[in-house]
Amino acid sequence: MTSSNSYRILLLIALLGILLFSFLGLLIGDIPTAEKDLYNAFFNPSEDNMVELIIREIRFPRVSIAIISGAALAIAGMLMQTLFQNPLAGPYVLGINSGASLMVALGLLSGIGFFNSDLGLIGSALLGALVFGLFILFTASFLRNQIGLLLFGVMLGSFVAAIITILEASSQAEALKAFALWSMGSLNAVTLEQVPLIALVFVLGCITTLFIVKPLNVLVLGEDECRLMGYNIKRLRLSIVFITALFTGLITAYCGPIAFVGLAVPNLTRMLFKTQNHLMLLVANLLFGAFFMLSCDLLIQLLSGTILIPINALTSLLGAPFVIYILIRKLR
Repeated sequence: MTSSNSYRILLLIALLGILLFSFLGLLIGDIPTAEKDLYNAFFNPSEDNMVELIIREIRFPRVSIAIISGAALAIAGMLMQTLFQNPLAGPYVLGINSGASLMVALGLLSGIGFFNSDLGLIGSALLGALVFGLFILFTASFLRNQIGLLLFGVMLGSFVAAIITILEASSQAEALKAFALWSMGSLNAVTLEQVPLIALVFVLGCITTLFIVKPLNVLVLGEDECRLMGYNIKRLRLSIVFITALFTGLITAYCGPIAFVGLAVPNLTRMLFKTQNHLMLLVANLLFGAFFMLSCDLLIQLLSGTILIPINALTSLLGAPFVIYILIRKLR
């Protein structure tokens, strides 16, 4: 079997897994649901049928944001790892998530009504992710050591966490509760009306990524080779940071800070596909990221009768051991 055929099989398996887990995600819940209810919810809807309303208003947005968030964070992680030539780079580890979290914290804990709107929430998260992304990019020009850059990201995250703690200590109880729930991470906060906007921003980010696939392939060989090929390095860096901030800010705004997806999934796809073709990696991360988040969501739903697990906790439990394995293998 040729490598291209094996790649297609892997992508097909991921796609079929997404379809299967999406179907199960729409069926499984506290209220028993039949396939007929699922069909009627979308093709023959009734406003009086409670089961159909739950499928359409609660389960469908949750499954949709699981697909989008997993794909977006995985693509963002792929871009960060290519930019910094470091398999341990990612929006969470390098502190880009921290920037988005800080701005959301400032918004939610301030009690200003604008920040509780869709526009305010997305805008503040995007601004925080973009500012911190540019700051990390600037710092990387001085810290050539990869481990040093990772430690800087960890310290930056700790610094932001301290600021957020101070904000929490001085905030009102209602705002503190809202932020605490948000910080745990959840796929249940998205409404049906918000799904089109989130999907639109995600698609625009993916289309923008397609335009930089070729320079990304050359960037793997080094910045000097990229310049020799006629690509503008500064513009490429800014494009990568902008796309990463777009994806990270979007998902962090609606789902809270989700850890390790942007770190584990890109490493997994590189191990499976053994390629530096970023068009292939883009598709692979999109599918495998979506599949990973759907798997996490399905596991949460299956365990909901026994224990309630925040999505951020589950992705950390599953992703952290894999990242530790990558770290040990890198340091050998």
